[in-house]
Amino acid sequence: DLAEFYSGIWKWMAPHVTGRVLALLRCPGGASGECFFQKHASAGIDETRLHLVKEPDGDKAISVDDLEGVITLAQAGVLEIHTRGSTIGHLEAADRLVFDLDPGPGIGWKDIVAGAREVRQRLTDLKLKSFLKTTGGKGLHVVLPIHPTPWDEAKDFCRRVAEQMEADAPDRFTSVLKKSARGNRIFVDYLRNSREATAVAPYSTRARPGAPVSAPIAWEELKTLKAANQYTVLNLPQRLSRLRS
Repeated sequence: DLAEFYSGIWKWMAPHVTGRVLALLRCPGGASGECFFQKHASAGIDETRLHLVKEPDGDKAISVDDLEGVITLAQAGVLEIHTRGSTIGHLEAADRLVFDLDPGPGIGWKDIVAGAREVRQRLTDLKLKSFLKTTGGKGLHVVLPIHPTPWDEAKDFCRRVAEQMEADAPDRFTSVLKKSARGNRIFVDYLRNSREATAVAPYSTRARPGAPVSAPIAWEELKTLKAANQYTVLNLPQRLSRLRS
């Protein structure tokens, strides 16, 4: 079923995952069983159907070129596909930044929606065009495509945006990773913007009840979106069939 799901949406997913290093959440016993995160090639996956990328330290990272590669991952029990913010041709430069809005205890959906709009407005003020997707979990990702930029500069930019949001509204936002700092606040996670960090890929499933999917949406759709896990393997194909572009 998972292979068929990816086959049906591949034309939408392909531009977001091909040519990028992947990190994988593998759950051989299913979403309710034991899962583990994998960043490098190893036994248990048919490497002949994947694109392996040699890292400077000699390790081989995983990438895919086509639908066959993603189906191979599904056959290996991969329930989540995460991507780096760089292409395999330019590993040392970011070309996609992600602001992950992670709700702490006491934060409602309306707060997350307002937080995403806040990030968008700050980027718009800098004449930067951002895009939006659900995480398939509890939060939203504001995604910013950029010209290839050294990782240190990219991460520093994201950190400064997050810290400024916290400084301007300390009762609503935090840029601190510690869970003890997140009560009734949104963690503006800028830490996904470093060389080997990843974020869940658009159209990837999540290893959660109901098989939710991380789905790109238009900013105009945010006002009617009910939750970050609204789209699943069951209803996403119908959504995509209705979209004109």
